[in-house]
Amino acid sequence: MIVKDLYLESIRDEESSLAHYICHLLEEKKISLEDDVSKIDFDQADQRKVAELIEENRLGFQKIHIYSLKMNENEFVFIFAGSKEQATKFYMKTFQDIPINCMEYSLDFKLTRGNGVISFREMRKEFESFPVVVGYFEREWGKENMTETMTEFASM
Repeated sequence: MIVKDLYLESIRDEESSLAHYICHLLEEKKISLEDDVSKIDFDQADQRKVAELIEENRLGFQKIHIYSLKMNENEFVFIFAGSKEQATKFYMKTFQDIPINCMEYSLDFKLTRGNGVISFREMRKEFESFPVVVGYFEREWGKENMTETMTEFASM
């Protein structure tokens, strides 16, 4: 793998520290985008400068999480937001109600959408502004078993 691929992957996966380290090493000409990743030597980085880059968020990362907010006994809404508080406030503004609870999910959690499987991390790329409602989940309880369905609408 070359540095360019790792750099783009770190940005795509929101690996802020790694992306800022690579950015710094590129700026200092310690590596080039075409180098093999084995040439990356993080010891060559000026730790203070990298910490400043991360602190000022030079690459413009917007850390977004996924939250499940319980609407009632069997219905949940998924919201991308910067924090639990932001998700809750957005829910209250959108639904004119207070959620029963708010739980953070892993962005790597995978769910079925249509005929395929997608992670929340992949789904996040479909949205440009946050907070945003991603979809709904409804639990249907039966006597013999429980079935769960996810109604998702990424086109909003």
